[in-house]
Amino acid sequence: MKLMIQAVLLVAVLGFLIMFVRGQHGVRMQAGKRLAFIAFLLLNAIAVLRPEATTWVAQHVFGVGRGADLLLYALIVAFVFAVINVYLRLRESEQRVTELARAVAIRDAEFLNSDRGLLAPPQRAPADPPA
Repeated sequence: MKLMIQAVLLVAVLGFLIMFVRGQHGVRMQAGKRLAFIAFLLLNAIAVLRPEATTWVAQHVFGVGRGADLLLYALIVAFVFAVINVYLRLRESEQRVTELARAVAIRDAEFLNSDRGLLAPPQRAPADPPA
């Protein structure tokens, strides 16, 4: 039974790695985040293959009683980091949308007012003189 759950968990870790490598991240994801995620997957594979190693690390390095407790604490920290990261990206995205909406509203108001004859037509950039 232990081998079956280990196989399922290793397949899941491998699936995450394949999904991560084949994903279309482009240059948006920083190298540090990529390395951290790969290290995270590697530590997951080690924890699956040698669960007693997590207990040893928990007791001897961090002074925590069990490896499962250490993993829970690490999961909480990772979850908080992910939530903060998503919040900051969402806030930045909302600011971009607000700036875009303002620019479009100003442009539309200028065109509407020039059509009504309330403003002079918007000035266009001068064309290049013929060569």
